[in-house]
Amino acid sequence: MPVPVSMPASVRPLLGRLLVLPLIAAVGLVLGMPTAPAAHAATSCTGRPAKTVAFATGELRVYKSRAYACAVTVAKKPGKRRAMSVSLQPRGGRAVSDSGKYTKLAGPVTVHALNRCVRASGSIGGASASTGWILC
Repeated sequence: MPVPVSMPASVRPLLGRLLVLPLIAAVGLVLGMPTAPAAHAATSCTGRPAKTVAFATGELRVYKSRAYACAVTVAKKPGKRRAMSVSLQPRGGRAVSDSGKYTKLAGPVTVHALNRCVRASGSIGGASASTGWILC
């Protein structure tokens, strides 16, 4: 027969919280609920930031991983829908672009860029920016 162990009253609530928190996290994973926000949730590009070019209405952001480059155009003031575009081209390859009427960002667009230079351009409304050949 096990011997009951007495706990101080101040430890019981803490022990209860420690047991409930992992249970809540496990239920969230089963139901498909996010447990923590992603570090680059706004852009959806993987890799490290390689270049950012600011312009009047937003900025063009280029990211680089080992074999890929990714670009997005992000509005300074998200809100109403307006014309936005982003384009990314590897040297010797075709450009990949995304354009339309968006509220926050255009993209992401990704190209294979292992040992290749890329150039990116983006626009929001009438303002635009481009990088020239980078990541060479």
